[in-house]
Amino acid sequence: MNFGMILIWLAFLTGSGATVLSIAHHISERQDRGTWSKKMEIACAISTTLAILVLVAHLLRVNASYYYVYSHSSADLAWYYRVSALWAGQEGSLLLWAWAILAILLLVRYTGQTRELADTNLMNIIRMVSLGIASVFLLILVLKSPFATYTVAGTGIVINYWDPFATPFEVLYGQGMNPLLRNPWMAIHPPVLFLGYAAFTIPFAAAVANLLIKDGRWTDIARDWMRIAWLFLTLGIGLGGFWAYEVLGWGAWYWSWDPVETSSLIPWITATAFLHARTRTSQGEYNFLSPLLAMVSFILVVFATFVTRSGMWASVHSWQDFSLEGMVIAIFLAFLIGSSSFLLAKRYLEDENKA
Repeated sequence: MNFGMILIWLAFLTGSGATVLSIAHHISERQDRGTWSKKMEIACAISTTLAILVLVAHLLRVNASYYYVYSHSSADLAWYYRVSALWAGQEGSLLLWAWAILAILLLVRYTGQTRELADTNLMNIIRMVSLGIASVFLLILVLKSPFATYTVAGTGIVINYWDPFATPFEVLYGQGMNPLLRNPWMAIHPPVLFLGYAAFTIPFAAAVANLLIKDGRWTDIARDWMRIAWLFLTLGIGLGGFWAYEVLGWGAWYWSWDPVETSSLIPWITATAFLHARTRTSQGEYNFLSPLLAMVSFILVVFATFVTRSGMWASVHSWQDFSLEGMVIAIFLAFLIGSSSFLLAKRYLEDENKA
């Protein structure tokens, strides 16, 4: 039995269920729905954590019957490179990203000053939005599972993405990691970057909550997590620059305006702008600009993900095919742009009418 594939399905179902129940709780204010939503959220976080641990165990043992393991791990790799293979491919990196969103959401609700807002409408909407975003990434992992196995079908060997009970075909050796990724900087650059990407979720969700219910406390949550997102994104970009300098040899430069590099720099600029605008919101300024910058920053992060996974731009970072996963991200990106534009336009017109 493919335990990892079942965990991915369970994570998606519980994450989606938690999202739906949180919406129902917000609309009806029934406490039982909120309680079940929180239980399913924790179940989703546990399932995602276990899925990561199972995948890392397969990578360390080089269980090459799994397509992801075969593609990114091998017996000749040092143990730390086998662990870093977790984020060497798009399935593993999305799993890490979804897990980080869930972990950060739990930190927001149960630690620090923000735990005082745990049962407010503001936090309920932040949960709703964050869980919805994590569920989209888990949906992509259901469509293309990191626990897909080689299996015998008919007269040939195929990749099984759906059946957790299929008998895997034994593969003795993995082909190993891309040589460009066998570098200490690349062992730490992607997880740092993805932690920054995940942290952008909270300011975005807080901005959505503010636009819906006009709760000024959103900036207290958004400010701290935007700082964390900015810090990790800065470190991620810098570490990636060292990798490029050592491995790619871009003319002795750390930056080459690669499409994926540029797409990660743009949300860094908007996040910096938000942190500057936030210093004036307490004085009644930038009440429209601040949520705009918070939302745009996250949308640009998703756009950077689309650039990486769509294959529409040639880049040393990107996967060169426009797959079903790329289509899901494109639809998700369009939904984010459309819904955010609607909420921002509604707030702008309301402010204009008051003026």
